[in-house]
Amino acid sequence: MNKQEMGRLNISPDEDSASTNSNDDFNYPEYPAKKLSIKGHYDMDPENQNFLLEPNQIKKKCETEYLPGTTSFGMSVFNLSNAIVGSGILGLSYAMANTGIALFMILLTFVSIFSLYSIHLLLKTANEGGSLLYEQLGFKAFGLFGKIAASGSITMQNIGAMSSYLYIVKYELPLVIRELTGADASANEWYLNGDYLVVMVSLVLILPLSLLRNLGYLGYTSGFSLLCMVFFLIIVIYKKFQITCPLLLENDAINMTLNHTLTHLTTHSPLHSVEMNETINDEVCKPKYFVFNSQTVYAVPILTFSFVCHPAVLPIYQELKGRSRKRMMNVSNVSFFAMFVMYLLAALFGYLTFYGRVEPELLHTYSKVPGAGIIFVIVRLAVLMAVTLTVPIVIFPIRSSITQLLFSGKDFAWWRHILITLVILAFTNFLVIFVPTIRDIFGFIGASAAAMLVFILPSAFYLKLVTKESMKSVQKIGATLFLVSGFIVMIGSMTLIIIDWTHSASPGEH
Repeated sequence: MNKQEMGRLNISPDEDSASTNSNDDFNYPEYPAKKLSIKGHYDMDPENQNFLLEPNQIKKKCETEYLPGTTSFGMSVFNLSNAIVGSGILGLSYAMANTGIALFMILLTFVSIFSLYSIHLLLKTANEGGSLLYEQLGFKAFGLFGKIAASGSITMQNIGAMSSYLYIVKYELPLVIRELTGADASANEWYLNGDYLVVMVSLVLILPLSLLRNLGYLGYTSGFSLLCMVFFLIIVIYKKFQITCPLLLENDAINMTLNHTLTHLTTHSPLHSVEMNETINDEVCKPKYFVFNSQTVYAVPILTFSFVCHPAVLPIYQELKGRSRKRMMNVSNVSFFAMFVMYLLAALFGYLTFYGRVEPELLHTYSKVPGAGIIFVIVRLAVLMAVTLTVPIVIFPIRSSITQLLFSGKDFAWWRHILITLVILAFTNFLVIFVPTIRDIFGFIGASAAAMLVFILPSAFYLKLVTKESMKSVQKIGATLFLVSGFIVMIGSMTLIIIDWTHSASPGEH
């Protein structure tokens, strides 16, 4: 063997990827001898590497350092779509009511494009940095500080997402049980207590699914939960044409009549019901296209929160059959387009049903419609199933992040796997029991952890680890601008939200 051939066998994956288009980022079939070099180059922790594999398939540790994915394209789309969609869809109509239709569509388009761009940066960085773990990319880029920043952002984002899911269980499941059992509004039985119910759901449904080592199996639950959210969307669209405007919720009609009567008594002018109805129509039934108020500051964080799926991207990428960056971007494109359409329709028809009266949680607004009917009980059950089945998928990256931070390099152990899962669920249940309002979850997490995961970390890792491109290249300039915009979004949103909390927070609001 001559020197040229020997040198060819010793090419590292980084050098090889730098000279190709990297479409098959982690596969080098023409150089079978490289499998040993990949062993040390691509980091996979025990939590991640066995998501799709039965224990009896793993015989030696050295065989698990690099494993091909076995999850199909369609199942990967299901997993990523379900990682995107969640409780955030219930807050989009509220965001539209406080931004206007036109401004909301502009923001939705930009946030979705930026989120896809950040996934592109993340996948390219994973290839060049030689790791399929978010935390390891942070460590390779900025040492321990980068690892802690990545791990902390992932944990914070996903715990916030889990809290919002379980928050829906806490407040919507008692309403469903009350409707099905015909219990009085004043009934105080234990099975109508949201705190008890959220703990029971966590133990009976979420915990068993969360203990699975195989994320691919959860693709079937992902498909079911997506169907539930599609059903929710269909009902929202249907009810828009069934609920006439002006819609007066609960005591709105009484309050507006009293206000109108007092106005006429004060001015000594005659009272006309036709005139009052016209006033109500003007106030309630007029769509707005651009709105700026104190609640507008929550729009960008809510949208950012709704599109965050980045902690799940690398595990899904790792398990993708025929893994390549191009194939994973196709998975992302399909998932994001589907969620973009779903988000837009849910926000638009929810807003056009309630206009300015829509609440931070859309389902709770429907609960105040007089004579809503059994259909909303079914809708609530569908949404409850969707968010409940999403929680196990969200737990995977949290557990992987904690494992990487505290138990890096150690073999998989069931006791550790179970203990971390129990701690995550217990802590999240504790937060849900004492959480004030779902709007604050959307706003705070969207402005902090979501901004880190969507804007700041992918671009920072890309700038640091992708060394084959000049800082003056279009790609690096774009990543730099993306990084700066991330800091602007995070600092600006957090500042405005804190100001709003200080001046106009409503403690008892739901």
